[in-house]
Amino acid sequence: MTTLSLAVNVRSLSASRTRDASFDYLRAFIVLLVLLHHSVLAYAIMEPAQSRTFQIVSAPIVDLRRWAGFDILAIFNDAFFMSLMFLLSGLFAWPSLERKGATRFLRDRMMRLGIPFLVATGLLMPVAYYPSYAVTAAEPGFLAYARAWLSLGFWPSGPAWFISVLLLFDTIAAGLYALWRRRAVSAQTPGQSGMHARPAAFVTVLLAVSALVYIPLALSLGPDRWFGFGAFAFQVSRPLLYALYFLAGIWMGAVGTQAGLLAPNAGLARQWPTWLSAGVAAFVLRLVVIIALILPVVRAHQPVSFTLRLLSEVTVVLCCGTISVAFVALFRRFATAHHAVLDSLSTSSYGIYLIHYPIVVWLQFALLSVVLGPIAKGAIVFVGTVALSWGLMVALRRIPAIARVL
Repeated sequence: MTTLSLAVNVRSLSASRTRDASFDYLRAFIVLLVLLHHSVLAYAIMEPAQSRTFQIVSAPIVDLRRWAGFDILAIFNDAFFMSLMFLLSGLFAWPSLERKGATRFLRDRMMRLGIPFLVATGLLMPVAYYPSYAVTAAEPGFLAYARAWLSLGFWPSGPAWFISVLLLFDTIAAGLYALWRRRAVSAQTPGQSGMHARPAAFVTVLLAVSALVYIPLALSLGPDRWFGFGAFAFQVSRPLLYALYFLAGIWMGAVGTQAGLLAPNAGLARQWPTWLSAGVAAFVLRLVVIIALILPVVRAHQPVSFTLRLLSEVTVVLCCGTISVAFVALFRRFATAHHAVLDSLSTSSYGIYLIHYPIVVWLQFALLSVVLGPIAKGAIVFVGTVALSWGLMVALRRIPAIARVL
């Protein structure tokens, strides 16, 4: 290891020790949930059979062996984890804007988000989706795959869609911050409001506004439909929901992480049993609606009524808010001490998110013909993906240029 790379690693370790462990560890935990989600989709019953034509779908590889437990896990994750990712991303946006100013903030975000997005979409995603092409028994070879890829009419970004949307949100935030500062030169950082001391009021407002910005889009456009333009893509029912959670993160973080809702011994942390119970109750309600009310209608090949669709989307809103708040409360209350292994994981978590998808899909592809149950296959893919992604990122971060970005 060179002296320069050693210095980078030492600085990274020192920086991780001075950071708030709870938010770093929560972000790493959500990234692990993303890896788990992608690892088990190939074995979930709700996924359609493997397509015989090359197309971009949520599960590039679909195994014949399935387990309904993975459907429950997928429903749980889908209800909240990307919204919570946007909330965590917004949490330190205001302090960063105050410290750097809009121009430097945006330049840094372009480097930390823009360059990885180009690498992920330009290099990693074509590698990730090749198994999906290979199982169609189409014409083999790189050139044939390249023709099929280019004929899609768009450039699949896979999980990197999150990075592009986050970069858009950061760009808008930087522009609004610059305008705000220009029009109010003496403006001060926003102080605490009444809701900073009243978690229940904050969650109530969050749920109410979430319902307004999400449910109409979900009912009119469908909850699972995606829009893509080039390499930019998003779920059409959720951009306003994600923007709301990003703004909620900015609002929560504007007064600092040691006061208000985020105070480690007050606010959400003190009420963690309440929010954990609320999250569990909301998820149980969502499962009851899906299993007891919607699935029988779907199995009878009948259209799902407007009332049931509305009820389903209401449970999405409830899960999104309560589970997100519950995890913030739990990590603020209990994830207070640093641990070397967890510090390494949290430091590498962004890079793990970027590079994990090709590993997931290729491991699922390799296990297609292996005679194992779906639980065993899902476990192998998840553990293998975590180990390979984490180890590769630790090695890559020894390169100073990569460590500065990731």
